[in-house]
Amino acid sequence: MALKATIKKATIHLSDMDRHYYDTIQLTIAQHPSENDRRMMIRLITYVLNASENLQFGKGVSDEDEAAIWRVNYSDVIELWIELGQLDEKRLKKACNRAQQVKLYCYGSSVDTWWQQSKSKLNQLNKLSVESFSEETSQALELLANRSMEFQVSIQDGQCWLTCGEQSLLIELNKLK
Repeated sequence: MALKATIKKATIHLSDMDRHYYDTIQLTIAQHPSENDRRMMIRLITYVLNASENLQFGKGVSDEDEAAIWRVNYSDVIELWIELGQLDEKRLKKACNRAQQVKLYCYGSSVDTWWQQSKSKLNQLNKLSVESFSEETSQALELLANRSMEFQVSIQDGQCWLTCGEQSLLIELNKLK
């Protein structure tokens, strides 16, 4: 019998002063049985960092034809394709062929090794940008995972602060490409 996804709910009060985007976002996140809390939280904060009209989660980790997160306009043009993890060039090249812009957010202790092995091929993909979460940030995000979550997120001058109750966390990203 197949395991079912775990449903998580998140309310995010977002103030993105860099993009002049302000919203209270209600998210229902289906966490696939193979998806750990760290990846789910990286997916959630990545959604928040790119929040905009029409941004939505893809079908899931097992669907090759959809992004983890994407923005499709009313004419069915894929404006933004977002992936998570340390992906191979083939999947990212396919995304670049389908979307106007592609973003990859990496996380994990082996990002540096993966990037050294992949950067020559990925640097050829003009539509692609690559950023990585620090190991400390991804560990701290994982600890905040719950079935029901509420966060304040402030983005200003390229810095992202996430507040949950009494705890504040600086979301650190390293631009690789």
